[in-house]
Amino acid sequence: MLKSEIVSLSEKNSELKKQVRDLTERLQLAEQGKDQAQKQFLVLGEQHKAGPFGTVKALRTNPTVVPDDSVNPRLAKILEKVAVRKELIVALANSNVKEMLEVWFSSIKRAGIPNYLVIALDDHIEEFCKSNDVPVYKRDPDAGIDAVGRSGGNHAVSGLKFRILREFLQLGYSVLLSDVDIIYLQNPFNHLYRDSDVESMTDGHNNMTAYGYNDVFDEPAMGWARYAHTMRIWVYNSGFFFIRPTIPSIELLDRVADRLAKQSNSWDQAVFNEELFFPSHPGYEGLHAAKRTMDFYMFMNSKVLFKTVRKDAKLKKLKPVIVHVNYHPDKLRRMKAVVEFFVNGKQDALDPYPDGSE
Repeated sequence: MLKSEIVSLSEKNSELKKQVRDLTERLQLAEQGKDQAQKQFLVLGEQHKAGPFGTVKALRTNPTVVPDDSVNPRLAKILEKVAVRKELIVALANSNVKEMLEVWFSSIKRAGIPNYLVIALDDHIEEFCKSNDVPVYKRDPDAGIDAVGRSGGNHAVSGLKFRILREFLQLGYSVLLSDVDIIYLQNPFNHLYRDSDVESMTDGHNNMTAYGYNDVFDEPAMGWARYAHTMRIWVYNSGFFFIRPTIPSIELLDRVADRLAKQSNSWDQAVFNEELFFPSHPGYEGLHAAKRTMDFYMFMNSKVLFKTVRKDAKLKKLKPVIVHVNYHPDKLRRMKAVVEFFVNGKQDALDPYPDGSE
């Protein structure tokens, strides 16, 4: 009987030790706060063993947040009417960009895209949109935002979008954020993957610059170790990106908005990319957000168009989803030329313009 009790107690002791080890491991992971895969397991369900070689795939798509209509009930009602499958194009505009805005929404209408919304930053743009049957939303008065919104230039207005977009994500909507210097030629929602927190067009102009490459740095003074390999990629364009309503996406908006509020001389696109790409390192915790680079021929920047595509007989036959006139200051003229070339078939419409700015 004593031997039997000893065996029974030993088994219980082993089980208790196992439970203690499990709890200790969980506590260590919780304290470290660094293992993203473990965090996802704790949130999403049961932990699994790794499968055979070549079959293992990490989680790429973060779960969406629970919608909270109390954040902005008025906007929630507008989005219910405008959005398609909880997705829509959103652009910010004030009177400084009225002419470009008209070309912008005319191209959207021509492409048959129903789910778009203009955030009017002044009364004049609100009335202009209403008179042209364009879905529009003007925020409730906010002293800080209103001052920048009414009179701010392109960069100042760009900085506002990260604060304003947060409400859309909290309401459970995916947003295709768009500057107004863009011509739509196809419905972009037919060309998205939706497998990442952020899906963005690139400022790159070929496969290497758009999608990344190994750039070798040469320092002859180091002798045998003179060559250092570096990973390079051209920045994402903060004037056209698709963002899903996930926790990492909202954290990205918060980080960028906070830095832009504190660093008045910062450029929103630089901050946007730094927060997306900088890894965790001593004194800094990087953002754990999934990202995808859009096809640079389908979501085309104006450098690709004017330096490469218009000069190539085969590439000229492409019909991109959008053309973003981001590389050139004479935006309105080039936007109209893009319409003439791709919509009206005027083959020499792009010829008068130099590759770069004059």
